[in-house]
Amino acid sequence: MLTVTLNRPERKNAVDGALWRALAATFRQTARSTEDRVVVVTGAGGDFCAGADLSDLEAATDHQLVRMRMIHDVALALHELPQPTIAKVDGVAVGAGCNLAFGCDLVVSSDRARFSEIFSRRGLSLDFGGSWLLPRRVGLHRAKELAFFGELLGAAEAERLGLVNRVVPAGELDDAVDEWAARLAAGPPLALSLTKRLLDDAAGMSLPEALEREGAAQALNIMSEDGKEAIRAFLERREPDFEGR
Repeated sequence: MLTVTLNRPERKNAVDGALWRALAATFRQTARSTEDRVVVVTGAGGDFCAGADLSDLEAATDHQLVRMRMIHDVALALHELPQPTIAKVDGVAVGAGCNLAFGCDLVVSSDRARFSEIFSRRGLSLDFGGSWLLPRRVGLHRAKELAFFGELLGAAEAERLGLVNRVVPAGELDDAVDEWAARLAAGPPLALSLTKRLLDDAAGMSLPEALEREGAAQALNIMSEDGKEAIRAFLERREPDFEGR
């Protein structure tokens, strides 16, 4: 398991240019790793992420479209990770930080977490993939409500809307995420990666196209060493030992 921790607690982990670049590099490198089977994204100091750091000096000097492409590179690198990803959210997750959490495959939050698509209240439109993520998570009309008003959502409301998978007491957050991460890390890496991509891409496909891709993926699973190990383990009535081959 790899844990990626945003470590600017004095700024509620608001992301500056240096951190955007570090995140992109980390996600790209991790995508090539055979050792890290699950990625947990979290923040230091009791908060997840307060979004882009608007006080960052680079914001005043960089060409803004170039800067936005740097932010988008992080969103794409996160989305393209073959490994399952878990956002571990405590405290605030707003703006780009909110969409960083929602861009993960699973979101586990403490009961004191708070989420907001705060962009409109700062005179901004959505970024970090929010325009793509939100309609897929909650439907178009609810996505517009969240984006237009930028209201702060408590953890329970975010869970009710389907934006969060699980809410736990703050003192249990680490254990809850560790338990899910351990289960994912023990799973079949190839099958999980293929399942992730099938689900992520399905919205843009017809049923025949989805079925064709499912068939190709299943053939790969069956022919893989992990697929053979799963059958052996089933016949021998034991837990399989997946190696990612």
